[in-house]
Order: sequence, then C-alpha cells, then structure tokens
Amino acid sequence: RIREVTAAGKPLHLDGVVMGGGASTTAIAEHVAAGLAVTATADAARTVHNRPERVSAAGVVIAETAPAGAVTVTLGDVDLPGLRSALAAFGVPMPEAFAFGAQDHGVATGRGNNDVRGDYLHWLVREAGSLERAAFTTAPSGMTRMQAIAETVPGCVLMDTGAAALLGALDDPVVAQAAEQGAVLVNIGNMHTFAALMLGRRIVGVFEHHTGGMSRDLLVDLVARMQARDLTNAEFRERYDGHGAVLAADIDPAVAFDFVAITGPNRGIAADLGWYGAAPHGDMMLTGSFGLVAGYRAAKAAG
Repeated sequence: RIREVTAAGKPLHLDGVVMGGGASTTAIAEHVAAGLAVTATADAARTVHNRPERVSAAGVVIAETAPAGAVTVTLGDVDLPGLRSALAAFGVPMPEAFAFGAQDHGVATGRGNNDVRGDYLHWLVREAGSLERAAFTTAPSGMTRMQAIAETVPGCVLMDTGAAALLGALDDPVVAQAAEQGAVLVNIGNMHTFAALMLGRRIVGVFEHHTGGMSRDLLVDLVARMQARDLTNAEFRERYDGHGAVLAADIDPAVAFDFVAITGPNRGIAADLGWYGAAPHGDMMLTGSFGLVAGYRAAKAAG
C-alpha cells in the first residue's frame, strides 16, 4: 500500500499502531528517497524506530493529523476486517479466540533493543523454564508490538514467533521423544534464527541471531558450542553480533543434546546436515501455528 502511494507521487501519512518494521520500513525509506513527504502519528512512527530522533533522521515527521493532500495508510499487524472477509469467502466463520505470534525486540528507556531482547532470552531460560510459559495473556512490559496487538484484539494470547515455532515442533512425536533425552531445536526464520536446548519440556539454553547473518557453517558452530555448553552471552553479543545466548547453570553434564531438529522458512540453510525436519501433525509449514494452539491452551489453563 505504501508503494502505491509512492508510485502515485503523493505525500504519505501513517496512523494506526506500531507494527513489525521489515518491508514497511523499507517502503517508507523508498518513499523518502523519492523526495516525497512522510508524516506519522507518534504510535505509528515507532514502526520505524522507538527513538523519535531516529525517526526524524529517517525523514519521517511526527504529526498527529495528516497534512493536506497526504494519503493515509493505517499500520497494524492485525487486520480483523480483512481476516473476516477472507474467511467468509470460504464460508468459514470468524474465530472466537485468537493467538498471535510476533517477534518483538522491545523497548526500555536508556537501553538498546538488543539489550531488551536479551532480557527476554534470559527470562525464558532462567525464570520461565518452559516454552509454554512464553504464551502471554497480558503483553509483557516494553514489548510494544505485542501490546499493539493486544490493543487491537483484547483477550488474545501472545507468543514470540521463535518460541511458538519450537513449541509447535514438540508436537512432532519424534522431536518430543528425543527431547526427553535432550535435544536442540532450531527455528530458522525469515529474520531471526532461534535455537533452544530442550530437556523434556524444560528449556535449558537458547541463542538468537539474525538469519541474514547466518550461514551453514556458522549454524553448525553455534549448535555445537551450545551442545558443549561453551557459549556465553557476552561473547555471543560481541563476536557474533546476535541478540544473546543463555544457558541454565544446572544442566546435567551427562546429557549430550546430540539430536537436532530444524524448522522455519529458511531451514534450507541446514538441508545437508542430516538434522531432523520437524513436521508436527504431518505439516512442517504450520509448526508455528501448532505452537500457538499449544500456547493458547497452556495460557488459558494457567489462568
């Protein structure tokens, strides 16, 4: 939609709520590069960056009302009217319950996005202890993208996309059985690669890196180092420029974690490694969706 406005040579105004950047941020940058004006409400502007000065540096002016002649594009990760219309075309009624996956770096005053994301990874291993506990009925503090989704769809359940994918992988009985003895689960997503050491249903280690910086050899190295418990957060952040790596302090040294399962749209990076391709309920393309179902059930059961 933004590119349509750019092609028409019109000024652009963004409203709505903060959403995942990615393609939208790229399209906004292309609009600015074309010499066209961009304004955005304070909420919508956080799609570009959480810091107003970085938004301004990107050529976006924060304004709560659209200037004359500007075309308004409403941002948001969830389009309920669009979903209702799409389902109606197939005779499917609108669901009564919703679970959403979102990769949210988070924001905190005086701290970088990667620091906040690192806090989540530490919480996941050292406090939550399971992927099921990463299903939220209330958006965590600072997770602006999840908060915006919850605002749009009150009562929904929220999960990080990486946690949802790995929870869905555990619906594959081969993966679940291997995890009882210790397994590495890896989701190679479009933007991020999220890996976890699983011992039964307990998550005892995790690392997260940008898929754009991931190669076959790097993935092999990182998985091997996590299996060997030879990966620290400080080194991971400095050497690999990833979000973080966390290991539990009480991992049984006798556990080898030699079974590795992969999922995610970029799993082709690991195609020739002999690692197991998770296919919960026979469909590897819906791993994250099955994880959201499992997360929803766990969150509702926990109250």
